Amino acid sequence: MHTSDKWLIGIVIGAALLVCAAVAVTVLRPKPAYRADDTPAGVTHNYLLALKQRDYARAYGYLSPTLSGYPPTLGAFTRDIEDQAYHFDFDNVSLETGDTRALSDRTIVTVKRTTFSSDGLFGSNAYTSTFDVALRREGAAWKIIHADAYWSWEWERKPRDAAR
Repeated sequence: MHTSDKWLIGIVIGAALLVCAAVAVTVLRPKPAYRADDTPAGVTHNYLLALKQRDYARAYGYLSPTLSGYPPTLGAFTRDIEDQAYHFDFDNVSLETGDTRALSDRTIVTVKRTTFSSDGLFGSNAYTSTFDVALRREGAAWKIIHADAYWSWEWERKPRDAAR
């Protein structure tokens, strides 16, 4: 066997091992899980995960019904998300809840958003930013009253018509 043949076989085996490793990492990655709803960070995580998994009934339950533009039905909530899909885009995005700050009338949870992009076969980029989610304790539960992302501004506007 020639030296060049050995190199070629080595390259093919190395490439096959890399493909197998990539498949294993993808398959063995743990599935995202919901957390307990007893903290602002837990509610924030669960709201974002429910939106990402299109579990709109669960996500709707995290909104404060005291919002001036609170969607009166699950259908209205779902329509808001579908009508403003660009605000609810989870493609190539990783979200992680971070610091929690208690203020006098609300609690703020900072969320780190990392957006991944590809520049051809061997290039990739990651851009990280943060946004805030505001919550208020209502009875025994934490409810979301505002978010800088993954939010419809309609929910903070004038009262809505239930027929919408």
